[in-house]
Amino acid sequence: MSYIETYYRRALGPNTVQRPVLEGALKVEVCVVGGGLAGLTTALELARKGRKVCVLEANRVAWGASGRNGGFVSPGWAARYKNIRRMAGDAHAKELHRLSIEGMDAVLKNVHTLAMEDAKPTHGIMGAVRYEATEDLKAHRDWLEKEFDYRVDFKSRDEVQQMLVSPRYYQALFDPNAFHFHPLNYARALAAEIERLGGGVYEGSPVVATTLGGATKIARTAYGSVEADHLVIASGGYTGNLVPQLKRSFLPIATYVMLTKPNRELIASAIRTDAAIGDDRRAGDYYRLVDGGERILWGGKITTRTTEPRLLGRLLHETMVSTYPQLKDLDVEIVWSGLMSYARHMMPQIGRLQPGVWYCTAFGGHGLNTTAIGGRVVAEAIMGESDRYKLFAPFGLAWNGSIAGRAAVQLTYWAYQASDFLRERKSA
Repeated sequence: MSYIETYYRRALGPNTVQRPVLEGALKVEVCVVGGGLAGLTTALELARKGRKVCVLEANRVAWGASGRNGGFVSPGWAARYKNIRRMAGDAHAKELHRLSIEGMDAVLKNVHTLAMEDAKPTHGIMGAVRYEATEDLKAHRDWLEKEFDYRVDFKSRDEVQQMLVSPRYYQALFDPNAFHFHPLNYARALAAEIERLGGGVYEGSPVVATTLGGATKIARTAYGSVEADHLVIASGGYTGNLVPQLKRSFLPIATYVMLTKPNRELIASAIRTDAAIGDDRRAGDYYRLVDGGERILWGGKITTRTTEPRLLGRLLHETMVSTYPQLKDLDVEIVWSGLMSYARHMMPQIGRLQPGVWYCTAFGGHGLNTTAIGGRVVAEAIMGESDRYKLFAPFGLAWNGSIAGRAAVQLTYWAYQASDFLRERKSA
């Protein structure tokens, strides 16, 4: 089974290791279903503590959103802070934000500890806005420093224009602690470390049935089975109906990414920073230079459709040119999509379904730091070291609304777009 064609797949080269299919009976302490970043992190945290673990992946390690995303690693959650505070309270929301910072730090520590040179981390992410927001951004900068001892830099419109030659942008907050990198190489390095520590990582091994009622949990694949004391479901946007309660609790949402053809000189006329860039619009643009400034990796747009729309490359190209008109002749080389899992409350779903059965999923929209902390708190719970996973109790397995839920999500997205448009018009 192959990875789909993406920028990250190209970087793997022709001799990419394919891991074995599970065959026969296996007995471990913890079985993790899903070889994305949430599952791999959970398994690695446990393997580091001496637990016998295995990971069952239906396709390839980080085959879904974990290996196809923008590569941004920064604090925060997909849900806006004000919404988290409304659902959980102020003190609780602050604790969750601290967890999100811890998750970012954990990813960077893994990169350095495991000497992941091919993950290629580059520090700096800039959150730019498309409207006048000087006072709001300065207030947010000051709040981050006061509450979390977390420092970011305010950039004036003149400073932003020196880096981003676009009529669209006003001010920005620059985060020197956040970074961007190659998520597929990172995930594959996690898998290799699990194996080095004695764990098993099996590809092409979708779980087709489970037995969860007894003290021993059983996961069955086409050619084998695993007995475990604990079973962790961490399968994200490609989860089937294996555990119906989980399937009903999130929606698969598609996001889209393109890679431009090389043109260093033309790109430099628009983007003059190696920082990654995003904006504060709901499902706004996110992009960064790759290959030393030769190309742009550009993502954006979400839909509740799980199939790629026609003319996907043209849609993303139009978005890029609306931001940087001077890039109208910069052609698209490849485009791809991926499914993320979103709960209706837009927070991850992390918890215990029943004794010995855990879930760690729904990281859509902000997954690189949050999968790291999600996997960590589930591992801590299994080890009996902490109950930090209970911080996610306010964000439970709410019904996704099925078809009506998808329609509601799409309508909400369009409403956000309209609101963003009006806000930008006021500053024009």
